[in-house]
Amino acid sequence: MATRESVDECIHHCQDVINIAQDQYKEASLQEHINDEGYTESQLKLEQAYIELEKLKDSANAQQKEDLDRVRVQLQEMQNKMILLRH
Repeated sequence: MATRESVDECIHHCQDVINIAQDQYKEASLQEHINDEGYTESQLKLEQAYIELEKLKDSANAQQKEDLDRVRVQLQEMQNKMILLRH
């Protein structure tokens, strides 16, 4: 079973990754192809956070799974936005 601390850490980490990705997205929206490396790295970090979250979810209880699912949706939404941006 996942500990409360490990779930909280995962959620916090995912939120940090989402915030960084949002910054990269905003920057890329304004400046085409200026910081491709940072944009691509943000996409990679989103995917890594998603994988980490899914692994943790396997050992979580019902409430923890619900909390993790909320963050999973945010991660996926950000991934989709970044993919769809004409960058």
